[in-house]
Amino acid sequence: MPAIVLTILLSLLGNSLLCAQDIRVLARDQHGLLAETAGNKIIFVEGTAEQMGGAHGRLLAAQVPHVTPKTMALVAAGYCFSSGQWFYERLEEILRRARPHTPVRFLDECLSMGRAAGISDRDALYANFFPELFHCSGIAVKASASSDGEVLHARVLDYMADINLQKYTLVQVFMPEQFNSWLSIGYAGFLGTVTAINEHGLAIGEIGGAGEGNWDGMPMTFLMREIMERAKTTREAVEIFQKTQRSCEYYYVVSDRSGDIVGLHATPENLQVLEAGEQHPRLPLVPKDTVMISGGKHAEALSQRLHKNLGSITPELMIEIIRRPVAMNSNLHNAIFKPKTLDIWFANAGSNKPACDMPYTKINLAELIEFYRQNKDTQTKH
Repeated sequence: MPAIVLTILLSLLGNSLLCAQDIRVLARDQHGLLAETAGNKIIFVEGTAEQMGGAHGRLLAAQVPHVTPKTMALVAAGYCFSSGQWFYERLEEILRRARPHTPVRFLDECLSMGRAAGISDRDALYANFFPELFHCSGIAVKASASSDGEVLHARVLDYMADINLQKYTLVQVFMPEQFNSWLSIGYAGFLGTVTAINEHGLAIGEIGGAGEGNWDGMPMTFLMREIMERAKTTREAVEIFQKTQRSCEYYYVVSDRSGDIVGLHATPENLQVLEAGEQHPRLPLVPKDTVMISGGKHAEALSQRLHKNLGSITPELMIEIIRRPVAMNSNLHNAIFKPKTLDIWFANAGSNKPACDMPYTKINLAELIEFYRQNKDTQTKH
């Protein structure tokens, strides 16, 4: 098991929400807008797959080509050096094998985004399938573990901070026709997710495992998006996992506003569900009312910190709990969700600092959706 962690916690949160006046609109589109708060970009897109992809590409036309293909070239160089294999041949194989298992609406959105941003169809698709080659991290706890008995779900992403992907970070608010609205801590040109919460208070984070090469299934980032758009509860999410042809090996933590949390070990062949407080021989001691998936010294540090603070964990304390060595030097972003209230605290890596050492920004999904609704009527039509 890789050195990664994912924990969900019940915790106190009071607090003021982000005010509409704290958000500044930067650009408008018929099906979206680009805004900023506390130095963080927020993109809103709505409508059909083609409409959302087009809005994403137009609003981020200056950023997307820097992520794809330029940043991808750096990834390719590192992958070739470490594995001795040609990166783009592997991507072509992933695309060929995973594409039949990927919802068409996601492919259409990728293509529309790429064309609007001025990149090739190949690059638009490659950028959204390459995470199948790499993996990351996370965390989880509930009930008696927190100060107020409500779920707090923390997620740590340890992933390639050395290629400056953090320069293109975005809060993404998706409002697709006929599906749930949801929020992702993501990146320009990236339409799947690894860290997300939806309008019904369902939150999810993933942790990479092994199994590279098992690509005959829905890519992990799009499977997580499928769950965000179709499920309202943890058990509905588990059912989608069970019914979907999966790829590679991943670990997930899923939580909802009712207080239901689970850890999942997913391979193409099997899905193991770990309930809150359930012990596993490959983990250090898991505290009561906790779901924890981890490995090595990161897991040991996490377990010790959770036990030490059991019953008093707040979002502020959780920020301290997930500092190094729980997070790694490659810590690209962190997010803490409160499903009941739709509050989110997040931090992105700096140019020379991991995310865990950077300031956090607090936002609220319900308020962001309302902000968009109040501002979309004044948008410039294309």
